[in-house]
Amino acid sequence: MQLFTREWGAGDRVAVLVHGLFSSSRTWHRLGPDLAERGYRVVAVDLAGHGRSPRLESYSIASLVRSIADTVPLKPELAIGHSLGGLTLSRLIRRLQPGRAVYIDPAFLGTRLPWWQRAGAPMLFRSLLSRGADAVARSNPRWHRDDVEIEVGDYAAFDRRFLRRFGDGKAMPLTPPDRMAVPSLVMLADRSRMVSSSVADRLRRTGFEVRTVAGAGHTVHRDDFAGFRSALSGWV
Repeated sequence: MQLFTREWGAGDRVAVLVHGLFSSSRTWHRLGPDLAERGYRVVAVDLAGHGRSPRLESYSIASLVRSIADTVPLKPELAIGHSLGGLTLSRLIRRLQPGRAVYIDPAFLGTRLPWWQRAGAPMLFRSLLSRGADAVARSNPRWHRDDVEIEVGDYAAFDRRFLRRFGDGKAMPLTPPDRMAVPSLVMLADRSRMVSSSVADRLRRTGFEVRTVAGAGHTVHRDDFAGFRSALSGWV
């Protein structure tokens, strides 16, 4: 299945970007041009069920991986994934074969979510998706107004059927990778809720470089773009 893609730049140096849950390729509206100025051809996907990409009857990590692999150039120099996009990238990595990978506060929550979190997730997600621009801005006071407007538009485009399978521990297991397949950076939000200190330590032991952006929330690249760019030093 071919996904919708948004591109910046041109040339042989390719960077692939994979957004997180509820979002779209528009989340990279600052990073895409920035990487293009560094000489990359940047290819950002809309995940299945997000943005302008096709909808599926049923979603899983496997279906997300297949659709990305069918869409983007293989063996890019750089691959970056945020949150759910980071989790998906970790499953895609051997197939995609990037030169380097960057995981932004990836959804490496563990083998299974507690039952009460799984039961409450759909209601929480529906509440998030119902928010307007003012509520999104209040929840993300460090965001640029463009990011707020993009988020509200992405909420409207999101396929609600995706939520039937998200976080059930089967179709979308939230386990971190057990080994580093390519040189990889894990960039964490301050006090990350996605990657525990024990998981971060395990990642370090298996070769991942782990950096934290002080003061940044889960959407590091939106909360503090300057800090995000600084944390990418040596990786782009």
